[in-house]
Amino acid sequence: MNEDEVFYLFSLAVASISLLLLALILVVLVQYTLPVIKEMGFDYFITSSWNPVFGKEKYGILPYFLGTVLTSFIAVLVGVPISFGIALFLTEYSNKTLKKYLSIMIDLLAAIPSVIYGLWGFFVFRNFILDYIEKPLHNYFGKISIFSATPTGLDFLSGGLILAIMIIPIVSSVTREVLELVPTEIKEGIYAIGGNRYDVIVYGSIRYSKNGILGAILLGLGRAVGETMAVSMVIGNATGENALPRSLFSAGQTLSSLIANEFNEANPTSLHPNALVGAGLVLLMMAIVVNLGARAIVSKYKR
Repeated sequence: MNEDEVFYLFSLAVASISLLLLALILVVLVQYTLPVIKEMGFDYFITSSWNPVFGKEKYGILPYFLGTVLTSFIAVLVGVPISFGIALFLTEYSNKTLKKYLSIMIDLLAAIPSVIYGLWGFFVFRNFILDYIEKPLHNYFGKISIFSATPTGLDFLSGGLILAIMIIPIVSSVTREVLELVPTEIKEGIYAIGGNRYDVIVYGSIRYSKNGILGAILLGLGRAVGETMAVSMVIGNATGENALPRSLFSAGQTLSSLIANEFNEANPTSLHPNALVGAGLVLLMMAIVVNLGARAIVSKYKR
């Protein structure tokens, strides 16, 4: 057996271990979720009842699924354009000295623990959002349903904006690295045929690195979907019917914050732990769907 065959077998084993771990995780999650599904049926996925009292148990994760989708959407909608602007400035406009120090600062932001973001969000950021964003929107557009709830600063909007801040370092760093890989010959060729900097950015850098930029966005989305502590500290942590995202200013929860808030207090003899594990299973399936969708999009671009 030569070196190439050994390396091939080693790579195959590592890849197989990854798939095996994913399969084991899925098996365990499904195993622990089955009891609550047998008891609640499909209502577990489409209802909003949440009553963990033993003997009167009812579980429905629809509000928490919608809360996860809403906060992640807000995070991507706000965070991605800012991240792309940062990456574009660092690669196309800033000088070497400014680029060096700004890149270090942005990378350091990614190392801040999520609980620190949560504390800052609870004591500082939510008050700013409440006074300068939520109250004006409620006063002027309160008749629109998404702005109709009374602003408190502990709601879906605050949770989504905290997530947007948290994904900015990751998305901007990866996007910057992708844009830096664009060959100089492409940019020089566009300048040579009379193009300006706008043409270089749009028809050169962005078109050449669109797959990498998509990957950066998906990394940010993955961080937003699975984030727990920071969101749970600013989203209000409502349960049941009250957790439905009827307004950006209403309190709610995400799947991950629901698990973090209730798992330690769940009665092991009831279906409560099984219902929380089921929320984790749905969260994992969301991540798988996002990744499969991304692979399909990337394959389409390649063709």
